[in-house]
Amino acid sequence: MKKIFIAILTITVGLFAQAQTPQAMLDKCVAAINVGGGITANYSITTAQGTSKGTLTMQGTKFRIISPEAKCWYDGKTQWSWSPVTEEVNVTSPTPDELQMTNPIAAVQHFKANFNLKRAKAKTANTYVIKLTPKKKDNIKTLWLYFDETTSLLRTARFEMKDKSVYTIKITGYKHKSLPSSTFTFDKSQVPAGSPIVDLR
Repeated sequence: MKKIFIAILTITVGLFAQAQTPQAMLDKCVAAINVGGGITANYSITTAQGTSKGTLTMQGTKFRIISPEAKCWYDGKTQWSWSPVTEEVNVTSPTPDELQMTNPIAAVQHFKANFNLKRAKAKTANTYVIKLTPKKKDNIKTLWLYFDETTSLLRTARFEMKDKSVYTIKITGYKHKSLPSSTFTFDKSQVPAGSPIVDLR
């Protein structure tokens, strides 16, 4: 009986330790997003130029972003992006590097492969913080990810760039829902009529 108890205790401690690693937290975040088929949330991006707000919809690696400043759809392979500056829809096949600045949640596997991960001390309760530094030359100097320990969902991503600029993405109001695949493909009703479509692939 004593041996069985020790074995169970060892396994339990091992699982607990594994769940506390940064890599495991990233995996838990992906799993939490995909519960119920997908998720919607509100976001804000703050830079030296100001703050932009919008809605973010995710399912696996797919996502959709809708805001006054930009509209973007990504179906896992192709990305459609509209901007009021260009007044056109650009069609691209983004790289993982490009995706990490658009949607950090969709790029967690890229983080695990291309960044050194280290758990950092949290200043607030119920928060799990990961400090990421690139393994190779990158425009990003340091990336900080802040997770809710109860839900495993990402609260904040803070990009500190080599040029000393800072980008902070905050995500709130998560809601799980089943989403059709059409959610993540270009919807022309969301952009001004007649917007030209430019294929840059």
